[in-house]
Amino acid sequence: MRWTPAQLKRFMWMWPPYLGAGVRIEEADDDGTRLVVKHRLRPWFTNAVGTVFGGTMQSMTDPFFMILALHQLGPGYRVWDTEASIEFLKPGRGTVRAVIEMPAEVIEDIRAEVAGGDKHLRWFECDIVDEEGDVVARVRKRLYFRKSKPKS
Repeated sequence: MRWTPAQLKRFMWMWPPYLGAGVRIEEADDDGTRLVVKHRLRPWFTNAVGTVFGGTMQSMTDPFFMILALHQLGPGYRVWDTEASIEFLKPGRGTVRAVIEMPAEVIEDIRAEVAGGDKHLRWFECDIVDEEGDVVARVRKRLYFRKSKPKS
């Protein structure tokens, strides 16, 4: 799954779950190693106590570890989300951001792990920070990797 940063931003901006939640891609590296996602708090996006919905913070990161991995791995690999957790550390107020990274070295490790056809599970983590740089939530995602079987 290859994309340019502009294509990914446009698609995710128009994707109904993100359009409705106010989640936006702020930056996307050409090589698929890093994304910055933001959510700006608006009155229509607040929870009952006036802060960012926890589900919105979870959704800020939800597809992106998988998307970055697929972009770098290219065709011939299967990648699935298998597990996720979020730890809320502080109320999210104002604009919150998540920097999601998938270093090329990690992709090379994954290629080596699945080269023989075995599955590989790996955890990834990122922080969601507020405008002051304080961590408001910590997200963990576990992904499943395997080489695709050749079609006969």
